[in-house]
Amino acid sequence: MTTGQKILVVDDDKNIAELVSLYLTKEGYETKKVYTGSEAVQEFSNFAPHLVVLDLMLPEMNGYDVCKEIRKVSNIPIIMLTAKGETFDKVLGLELGADDYVVKPFDPKELVARVKAVLRRVDKKDDSDKKIVIPNLTISLSNYTVVYREKNVEMPPKELELLYYLASHANQVFTREQLLNQIWGYEYIGDTRTVDVHVKRIREKFNEEDEWGLKTVWGVGYKFEVK
Repeated sequence: MTTGQKILVVDDDKNIAELVSLYLTKEGYETKKVYTGSEAVQEFSNFAPHLVVLDLMLPEMNGYDVCKEIRKVSNIPIIMLTAKGETFDKVLGLELGADDYVVKPFDPKELVARVKAVLRRVDKKDDSDKKIVIPNLTISLSNYTVVYREKNVEMPPKELELLYYLASHANQVFTREQLLNQIWGYEYIGDTRTVDVHVKRIREKFNEEDEWGLKTVWGVGYKFEVK
């Protein structure tokens, strides 16, 4: 039984690409395999996938650059692959809009589980033409926009989702683990730094004199405080 969802698999190691494709196909996904960064950008437009599994180190164009090119035109989920011991800047990956990363060697079943989790989260958002309006700030999930003091704010998808979730539960405190599970769709294994990175980047986009803001609750987590 097919899911009707398409996944672009990008890896210069053809054996890995074939293995990932095999496991995803067994779960009902339609896959397309490419082996270079430039092919990935080209086939992204041609294949129109629902998710991209993207290797970091690629010939012609690396995974970071491919991610940047995709983010210029789409907010679809991207899961990055990186070899163990390879330099992988999580912060940079998050800033560029990667939704997740998996370290090689990996269990293909784990990768499939992460793919399913990310796609489930996306499906939940599809019926949400939701908007939050507070003084000087409008956050829209329907078209992924943030307007602050009448100006559009560039914000990667995960930052926007985190901001929206916290703002929709004003003055409620959440632990980092709760936010990871809610926004990323599954438990990160002890990597709560992901939340800290996103909160830091969100804060940098706003002024401190507003009557609201992301506040740290020491020893617990974060809240969107409205005075």
